[in-house]
Formats: sequence, structure tokens, C-alpha cells
Amino acid sequence: MDAHLRAGIAVYNAGGYHAAHDAWEDHWLDLESGTDDERFLHGLIQFTAAVFHARNGNWSGATGLATSAREYLAGLDDDYRGVDVAAVRSYLGDLAADPECIERRPPLALAHEGDRLALTDLDFESTAVAADVLAEEHGYDEAVVADAVEYARADLDDGKTESPFVTFLFDFVRDPESRGIVAQRLAEHVERRRSREEDVEGLFD
Repeated sequence: MDAHLRAGIAVYNAGGYHAAHDAWEDHWLDLESGTDDERFLHGLIQFTAAVFHARNGNWSGATGLATSAREYLAGLDDDYRGVDVAAVRSYLGDLAADPECIERRPPLALAHEGDRLALTDLDFESTAVAADVLAEEHGYDEAVVADAVEYARADLDDGKTESPFVTFLFDFVRDPESRGIVAQRLAEHVERRRSREEDVEGLFD
């Protein structure tokens, strides 16, 4: 769960208020309804949706989601899974009462274990989640990213000290200004790896 949680927080803090929920939703859908973890992620998903709607001037959508998000987070420890849930609940109360407050001050930043996570703070597993989320959000080839993650994990499992897939995935997530160029280079490396694997498979057909 930590990889999804940290990826979503970093994407949210980078301004991806819509994209962040995808990092949490992937894990949330597999959880039993009504459990603390399920309520926690459900609340975070609705929290970031409330922020997204408020920033787009959808005041009724923002207030409704802020209210329901606060209800999902009610009863959880103030510092649940390393997230300051008390601060999130307080901010949701402010947003529900006055969604236009988002025009006067920036949205609440999220922290994990006391750190306000940025995309540059993510380890490989969290970066893999973030890469998938950002590819979907910004219209990049998700199949390329999925294969790149698979190849990167294989390289890491083989003990390789250098892997272009690891490097490009980190760059894809961390450098939004160069994301298009990095995606192109990543696609080229993935295609070459696919071709090599197909050549090897062909030897045994």
C-alpha cells in the first residue's frame, strides 16, 4: 500500500489533483469495504476530487465531496498510516464551509511520515505507480510504461547497476518539462527490448 500512498501524495503535491486519485484507487478497489484502510483511501480520493472541483469553480461538487470525504476519515487516528488525517479533516471542514477559500490560499499539502513528498522523493516502486498514473493523465502510451516497469524490475532483479528503464522512468516522473522527450526515448528502448525478446522466442518456435 505504501507505494500507492506515497505516489498519490507526490502527484497531488505536484498539482495533479485529478491524477492523484488513480494511484490510490488502484489499491482501494481491492480492499474490503468499511475497513480502516478502505475508508482512509476512499476519503483521500474524495479529498483530492473536492480540491479538483474547487479549483475549477464547481462549488457544489467541492462542498459535497469535502463533506463526504470528511465522513470517511472520521474515526481514523489523527496520524493514520503516516498521514496527518487531522489536518486533512480540518481542511475539508473549511472547504465544505467555504469552497472559495481555495482562491485565497493554496490547497493543503500532504505529508507522509512528516515529509511533504515531491516526485523527486519517490523510490522505484512508488515511481512505477506514479509513471502509470501520469501516463494515463497526460495521454502517453500506457503499454510502453507498463513494459518499461517490467523491464526495469527484471534489470534490478538481475543485479544490474545501470538500467535505462529505471533511469527513464525516474526522469519521466520527475521532469515534467522533458516528459515528452523522455517518453519518446523510453518507447525506443522498450521497442528494442521487445524485438530482442521476440528474436529469442523465435529461435525456439
